[in-house]
Amino acid sequence: MAPPSLSLAKPRKTTEAIKAKGIKMVFESGSGEYHALKGVDLQVHPGEIQLLMGPSGSGKTTLLSILAGMLTPTSGSVKLLGEEITWMSRSELARFRRDNIGFIFQGFNLFQALSALENVEVALNIKGIRGRQAKKEAQKLLEQVGLADKVKELPRDLSGGQKQRVAIARALVGHPHLIMADEPTAALDSHSGHAAIELLRFLAKEEGSTVLIVTHDPRITDVADRILYLEDGKFQQPKNAAVA
Repeated sequence: MAPPSLSLAKPRKTTEAIKAKGIKMVFESGSGEYHALKGVDLQVHPGEIQLLMGPSGSGKTTLLSILAGMLTPTSGSVKLLGEEITWMSRSELARFRRDNIGFIFQGFNLFQALSALENVEVALNIKGIRGRQAKKEAQKLLEQVGLADKVKELPRDLSGGQKQRVAIARALVGHPHLIMADEPTAALDSHSGHAAIELLRFLAKEEGSTVLIVTHDPRITDVADRILYLEDGKFQQPKNAAVA
């Protein structure tokens, strides 16, 4: 089935949607220091869908958290949409994330007592959109991800793929220029996982959103413009090749 028609705001004009330089992350532990990231450089251009792959413990989620402004690196800098975020205050970061980034999580992170519609409405409320307008926008987003007939369903009554589509609809609230996903297909079967990623690819190619996905799922590599392999806190350059 063809992806739904979505209408997102045009991204800001910038050469790189994501630009990280010299990212190092050192965690203190009882036995000394643990170097999770060892001088990582990364560039993602507007409209690209990029996969960040590697074994467990390689630093993928740590890097994603830094790129999203949820962790401050020990050293290095991150620019998103042309803006340096590394040393923004907490309030500045919260505002930037709210206005520019949509997040998709491995476990969907849906409120179990709320319907699909209400789960999306909560995200709209956070952005200051409430009442009838929020309900109308949530309905529209769920229709766009193919869940027009599931708006009243609770998460327990949805399949894994449907839950992920609710999560994608929620991530699209506010028409973010950046979409960051952490293991979005881990809980899905092959068909559902690929359908979810195809929807994200449509957003990148047709609407200009930039999509960065942390994954260990080899089933979705065909949707990427580029794949980066992270191991032992640094990129393995021989594997860093464009996807045909």
